[in-house]
Amino acid sequence: MGLEPQAVIGDLDSLSQSARERLGSRVHHIAEQDSTDFAKSLQRIKAPFVLALGFTGLRLDHTLAAMTDLIRSAHRVVMLAEEEVIFRCPPRLSLDLAEGTRVSLFPFGEVKARSDGLYWPLDGIGFTPAERVGTSNRATGAVNIALEGPALVMLPREELGAALTGLGIG
Repeated sequence: MGLEPQAVIGDLDSLSQSARERLGSRVHHIAEQDSTDFAKSLQRIKAPFVLALGFTGLRLDHTLAAMTDLIRSAHRVVMLAEEEVIFRCPPRLSLDLAEGTRVSLFPFGEVKARSDGLYWPLDGIGFTPAERVGTSNRATGAVNIALEGPALVMLPREELGAALTGLGIG
């Protein structure tokens, strides 16, 4: 696309020597191997929000690690996957969605939720990654979720604007 990054942060195990040389001082090598490059980046940047690209797709283990980083990060992060936008659900979330829009909730621990505007209400349901997840629900109109516990929301990629607005970014 002809774009050059302002910074490259990570262990650099997949960055070619020619790219390192071309990027020069924009390369920030973090040698430790106990976190992902995504986590290393999120720990070192200051921004009102982060749009994360390129962290899903080829390897499922990398995708799952990046989703875990979304849960751990203090940043407001929206990850763009090929077909979804993914973000950590705040304690209260309002989304302006059209009827029929897919809304998935994936817990990363014990989660309790209440909802308005979902075909299958979340009220009174306990979610955990090992027992019950909330995938493939759908909006009946505007959606309101009140959540206790760590979970990701997944929406169709064309709902990026709704996700940003719901997170107070857009």
